Amino acid sequence: MSKKNKDRDKERRLAYTTNPAGFNPFKDLFSEGDNEQDQSNDKSAPIRVHLEKKGRGGKTVSIIKGIEGPEADIENLLRSIKNYCGTGGSYKDEQLIIQGDQRDKIVDFLKKEGYTNVKKSGG
Repeated sequence: MSKKNKDRDKERRLAYTTNPAGFNPFKDLFSEGDNEQDQSNDKSAPIRVHLEKKGRGGKTVSIIKGIEGPEADIENLLRSIKNYCGTGGSYKDEQLIIQGDQRDKIVDFLKKEGYTNVKKSGG
């Protein structure tokens, strides 16, 4: 390896840490106010629950659009909805996908969780 490549490797070394808080090299790029605003979960945002069959082999799924917030919170909400409905589901392309026609149960559950602008859409 040439001297030029060795110098380049020294600049690119990874640093590992055992600190649970970790090291965030991007923390200075965002101001604290912006970061807090992104992390908040707005429960008054419009949420729509609709039915879809296309591209799923004739299987019906309920699609939930409009839920925003940190991905960890969305995953926890998805887990709670799946348990409440007794079905499977996933999170993909900023949409919660629940197996079967569960629109009524999902709307009831989200209203119990404090979401105010939840409606069924479509037929």
